Amino acid sequence: MRVARLTGDDLARALEDVARLRIEVFRAWPYLYDGDAAYEARYLQTYRDSEAAILVGAFDGDRLVGASTGTPMEDHAQDFAAAFEGQGIDLKEVFYCAESVLQPGYRGQGIGHAFFDAREDHARAMGRRYAAFCSVVRPADHPLKPATYQPLDPFWRKRGYAPLEGAVARFGWKDIDQPGETDHALQFWLREL
Repeated sequence: MRVARLTGDDLARALEDVARLRIEVFRAWPYLYDGDAAYEARYLQTYRDSEAAILVGAFDGDRLVGASTGTPMEDHAQDFAAAFEGQGIDLKEVFYCAESVLQPGYRGQGIGHAFFDAREDHARAMGRRYAAFCSVVRPADHPLKPATYQPLDPFWRKRGYAPLEGAVARFGWKDIDQPGETDHALQFWLREL
């Protein structure tokens, strides 16, 4: 198992595999994402366009089995600026740790920590004061919630993240059990670097 930081052209070349992983991994709770390649290409364009983007890849041989992305928050200002209104935090001080996707068979081996370590190091090198990410908010009694589900909150808190009160973004995507796109709440978590 190898974890590597990719930027520039190396990052761009890996994005098709990142799209595949997002579609595969985000089908599970709590995302329940019924993704498609066209949406993924549009979404991942941000990482092609940002000179400061990072992709941290987990490789089994040459095969990408996990990926974690990040960009300066202002690259996502259109999507997230409203969630930060009234927080007293300048978006230019925040590095956005976007998705972390890892195939189930590779979990529990420290790769999640490696993903956060690399993105936080990248953010510090850019002079960012904060790192932030979003978690999907679902009702506790959602009918598709697995009985064995273990939330990642303890992992995130151990790394120094806490929910940023009132910082909630809204996004639409198609859930696996819905005929069309529905609205979803995403709670921001923040840590000072």
